[in-house]
Amino acid sequence: MDRLERQMLQTLKAGPQSVYRLLDAQDGTLPEFFERLQAFQQKGWVAVEGGQARLTPAGQAAAADLVAAGPLRCPHCEGTGYVLSPFFQRVLEDYQALIADRPQAIERYDQGYISPEGVVRRVAFLYERGDLYGDIFIVGDDDLLSLAAALTGMPRRVVVVDIDERLIAFINRVAQERGFPVEAHIYDVQQAFPAAWRGQFDVFVTDPVETVPGLELFLSRGVSTLRGVGSAGYFGLTTLEASRRKWYTIQRMIHDMGFVVTDIRRQFNVYPDEGESNFFRYQEKLPIVQKLGAAVDYDWYKSALYRIEAVEPPRPRVEGARIIDEQVYKDDESWATPY
Repeated sequence: MDRLERQMLQTLKAGPQSVYRLLDAQDGTLPEFFERLQAFQQKGWVAVEGGQARLTPAGQAAAADLVAAGPLRCPHCEGTGYVLSPFFQRVLEDYQALIADRPQAIERYDQGYISPEGVVRRVAFLYERGDLYGDIFIVGDDDLLSLAAALTGMPRRVVVVDIDERLIAFINRVAQERGFPVEAHIYDVQQAFPAAWRGQFDVFVTDPVETVPGLELFLSRGVSTLRGVGSAGYFGLTTLEASRRKWYTIQRMIHDMGFVVTDIRRQFNVYPDEGESNFFRYQEKLPIVQKLGAAVDYDWYKSALYRIEAVEPPRPRVEGARIIDEQVYKDDESWATPY
């Protein structure tokens, strides 16, 4: 029995679970999870009915040596270990009002945004690390992190680039109405990076596609903006669509670009099921949902938050144009990306 199997069986030993709750209890990729779930069913250890998984008597026997120790994550902070102080609670309230008429996520750009609490929690994390002051560059902002950061009054300047004209117009309208030091520009990461933004920022933030070429492209665009040693970058990365081998490749890439990993906060970013506004509204096009054959009933899509810091002059690996074809956008682990 391997580690992922133990994670799944010890969770089921506590009682029947949604297949998406079971998915969230292990930290393999989506293909690895599905392979084990199928194997459990073939062995007669697990029965799945109506999107609920339970141990059979044979499964109970197989899990006899495992302990159902109960929930371990903090119930007040989505398991992140971070709660919002009164200052950031006020930011959250303002942010929720500010984004009430935000553009909804659309399939065309594979969009999906984290919870409002998660956005402000990320801003608070930047604050804790001393990265919220100064000039911030955001590559893709369907989370509207730029507006949450501006509500703190701390950033000197925030520049957003995104391919989605709706988001650009929304961010610029709100920034103008509120007098925020935020500007948003239409930019496709496939295009060569403009010289005007190179080396002008202290921090970048991005949530890239999770193929190795895609990560290399998005991180290179962010790295291109940084001033030098001591500058920092933030990005999200799952274990659902990124295997250990892929993490290894990414971390080598980070080192090659002149950075060290200072923080990895597991499952820090939670993508909620918010009906018609977020990416679960096209859940039927996600391969993992098709394979499980059950509607989403649990906030299972979560990503780790990476912080990296330059210890050498930043060296982006992609300088010119790079076309995002199928190979860049999707790979064999992209089971939460719409097809």
